[in-house]
Amino acid sequence: QIQLAESGGGLVQSGGSLRLSCATSGFALERYAVSWFRQVPGKEREGVSCAGRDDGITEYSDAVKGRFTISRDNARDAAYLQMNNLKPEDTAVYYCATRYGMNAGNCEGYRNANDWDYWGKGTQVTVSS
Repeated sequence: QIQLAESGGGLVQSGGSLRLSCATSGFALERYAVSWFRQVPGKEREGVSCAGRDDGITEYSDAVKGRFTISRDNARDAAYLQMNNLKPEDTAVYYCATRYGMNAGNCEGYRNANDWDYWGKGTQVTVSS
């Protein structure tokens, strides 16, 4: 059974940092891309970052580029999102996701939440001003 579980969220002041973790099980993460999304109440889930199966393939939304870094540890079947210089507008529930099918290993169209098949339950990040 494929499972993903996020951790590492919390309350931080503006300008601070957090590192989110995504623990996976039930499949070999090394074969798949992994993405991070975030969502605030009343808004659609927003694609933040993606790491493809192949080394060096990463994508970031304009809102987080230069501040967030995605990484993966295939030996541990885990992915991470290092978030620096956090801003109040980064406040959201953060989710990790993976997918099967034609684009299972890459970040093609990663920002569309409907293209991802497996999700964790999310972790809350709150940035105070």
